[in-house]
Amino acid sequence: MRAIVCEDWGEPGDLKLGDLPEPELGPGQVRIRMRAAGVNFADIVLVRGQYQEKPELPFAPGLEGAGEIMEVGAGVTGFKPGDRVMALTSTGGFAEQAVCDASTVFHTPDGMDDHTAAAFAVAYGTSHLALTHRANLQPGETVLVLGAGGGVGLTAIECAKAVGATVIAAASSDEKLALATERGADHAINYSDADLRAEIRRLTDGNGVDVVYDPVGGDLATAAMRSMAWAGRFLVIGFASGDVPQFPANYLLVKNIAIVGVYWGAYRNREPETMRAGFEELGRWWAEGKLKPHVSKVYPLADAPEALAALEGRQATGRLVIDIDG
Repeated sequence: MRAIVCEDWGEPGDLKLGDLPEPELGPGQVRIRMRAAGVNFADIVLVRGQYQEKPELPFAPGLEGAGEIMEVGAGVTGFKPGDRVMALTSTGGFAEQAVCDASTVFHTPDGMDDHTAAAFAVAYGTSHLALTHRANLQPGETVLVLGAGGGVGLTAIECAKAVGATVIAAASSDEKLALATERGADHAINYSDADLRAEIRRLTDGNGVDVVYDPVGGDLATAAMRSMAWAGRFLVIGFASGDVPQFPANYLLVKNIAIVGVYWGAYRNREPETMRAGFEELGRWWAEGKLKPHVSKVYPLADAPEALAALEGRQATGRLVIDIDG
C-alpha cells in the first residue's frame, strides 16, 4: 500500500512516499480504507522518536484520519464494512490502509465530509476533555485561549462557547484573531504587539481569567498564569513554541491556581468511557451547529512532509489535512 514512510528517527523532511505492507488485522480491531488524515504536532514528535510511545521502524505516521471500514476483526460489534468512520490510529494515518482498535473508532456524523472528519477527533476531543472534564468549566466563567488561530485553539473557542463561557482569544496575528472571532471569541489580543497581561487585566476589570487553555508554552504561558483569577485552572495542552514553561509554586499557592495536564490520548486505554462520552456530546454539538471545523489547507499524500513543516512553523490557521487519494 502507498504510505508516507518513516525509516529512521529524524526530521519530517526525511519522510518519503513509498510502500509498506498492509497491516495485519487482529481481534477487536478494524481495517480502514483511509481517505484523509489530520496533521498534528504529535506526528512531528513521533517521527523524531521523542513521543511517549515508539513504534517499530519502518512505519507510517498519522495520528488520526477518516475513511470507510473494510473489514472487522473477531469480537468487533457496532461496525461493519462500508461504515464511514473517524479513527485514532496512533500511527498509520498517512497510508492507504490503517488497522486500529475498534474502541478508538467513531462513526462519522451525518453531513460531515472526510476532510473535516479527519481533523475532528484529536482537536475537538482534546478541547472538550480539557475544558469540561479537566477544568470543569462552568457557564459564565472566562477562558483565555492561547494560540487561538491554530487547529486546537479554534476548537477550544467553540467548545468553551458551547458550555456558555466568555472567551478571550490570543494569537500572533490579526488574521488568526479574525478567524478566532468568527468562531465565537468575545475578545481578541494580538500578543505580538500588545502586553498580554495588561490586556487581560483590562478585559476582566482586573479579575483575571478562570481558565487558561495553553497549547503554546514559553513566555506566553508564564504571562497567562500570572493573569489568572482566584482558583483558576491552567490547562497544559502542548508546547508549540518548543519551550516548556516553569511555574513559580508560590504564585500558585497564593491564588489557589491549579496546573492541570491534559494528555487526551491516554484516555484511550485508561478511561475509554470518558473519551466516548465526550464524542457523544461533541456529536450533539455538531448536530446543533455549534461546531464549525476549519480545514485551512489540504495536501496530497506525497506532500505530507511539507504539511508537517507548515504546522511546526506555525504557518497554519485551523487544521491541515492530508488527502490520501489526492
